Amino acid sequence: MIFVIATIEVKPGKRDAFLAEFCKNMPNVHAEKGYIEYGPTVDVATEMKAQIPLRENVVTIMEKWESLEALMAHAAAPHMAEYRAKVKDIVVGTSLQILRPA
Repeated sequence: MIFVIATIEVKPGKRDAFLAEFCKNMPNVHAEKGYIEYGPTVDVATEMKAQIPLRENVVTIMEKWESLEALMAHAAAPHMAEYRAKVKDIVVGTSLQILRPA
């Protein structure tokens, strides 16, 4: 199993627009072979001291895939290229953490 934490920084004030496009593409991703979990999250305020400062222009995507091959196929899927083209003007940057169970 492969876990992915994708951190997407968007332009100020564009988080809702990004989430709208992201959510339109979710059914395509959920239909992919090897999909287990895939969804957007946003920071929530707490009083926990170890928490990083809130990020108003960040969406964190939590993913789980059956294998690295499934993740690679997801990244190369035509619907992902279409989605990336739709959000390219509002995304500032993306980083990935790709993990496996220890």
